[in-house]
Amino acid sequence: MAIPLPELDRRGVALGVGAYATWGLFPAFWPLLDPAAPIEVLAHRILWTLVLMAVVLSLLHRWSDLRSLATRHWWTVAAAAVCIAVNWGVFIYGVAIGHVVEIALGYYMSPLVSVLLGVLVLRERPHMLQWVALAVATSAVVIISVSNGRPPWLGLALAVSFGVYGLLKKTVPLSSTAGLTAEGLVLGTAAAALIVVLQLGGSGTLVDHGGWHIVLLVAAGPVTAVPLLLYGAAARRIPLTTLGTLMYLTPTLQFLWGVLVVGESMPAVRWLGFGLVWVALAILTVDLVRATRAAAPEPRVQIAGRT
Repeated sequence: MAIPLPELDRRGVALGVGAYATWGLFPAFWPLLDPAAPIEVLAHRILWTLVLMAVVLSLLHRWSDLRSLATRHWWTVAAAAVCIAVNWGVFIYGVAIGHVVEIALGYYMSPLVSVLLGVLVLRERPHMLQWVALAVATSAVVIISVSNGRPPWLGLALAVSFGVYGLLKKTVPLSSTAGLTAEGLVLGTAAAALIVVLQLGGSGTLVDHGGWHIVLLVAAGPVTAVPLLLYGAAARRIPLTTLGTLMYLTPTLQFLWGVLVVGESMPAVRWLGFGLVWVALAILTVDLVRATRAAAPEPRVQIAGRT
């Protein structure tokens, strides 16, 4: 008699939903930091994330992970840090100028960009369904470009920067907590210097808009770090297919925020482009589920009291 597979970890699902829902609601947070310019918001986000992650790493007694990291890996960490800084900066800028739907498009396309990077960089051989998904997604980008009168540069920058970031992270032997701390160490000095320069130049907003503004700027650290910690905890508890499916919650919430709250225009041609993106993601998800099931070990059989 086959032993049934274990039930899905509900706590792991809840952690994953918490992470992706938080990311999905980011467009509601960054406008609260006005009148800080996007570059100042980015600097505070980097600095206060570093401060928080340094505290977390100290509580976990894991600084040895960074001290033992080889120099070649630190170069990779530096490259990853630049990629995530670009990603964060583009996101903040996109929200500031009211292009939330295009931001959502970028995160919808991230899994597809990851497949493309696997082909171009890692020389992976995609399945037929992955090729179909890439072709459909390419058609969507063309249609959206025609609709906008320009390519969706913000969305493409988000998708590519996040895809390259993930690719680099795969080669660094650090946990998500230690990795984010290391990236903060690479960027932290420049972020702190930028904040000082902006303040001295009269364009910084840290000390000129009351205590609540200071609290919000500092909160950029926890707002960044908490969903990453939730994601890391979820990844240890639930299968990749479940986590990969939950990830679509983030751009969906961003898309709904852009359309329903910000009131961005969605002409018919743009709906068609997004529809093709959703079709591509559905194809990619089906392929991922099939591949995961094919790779899963067969359930053990219990015979006469033996396992």
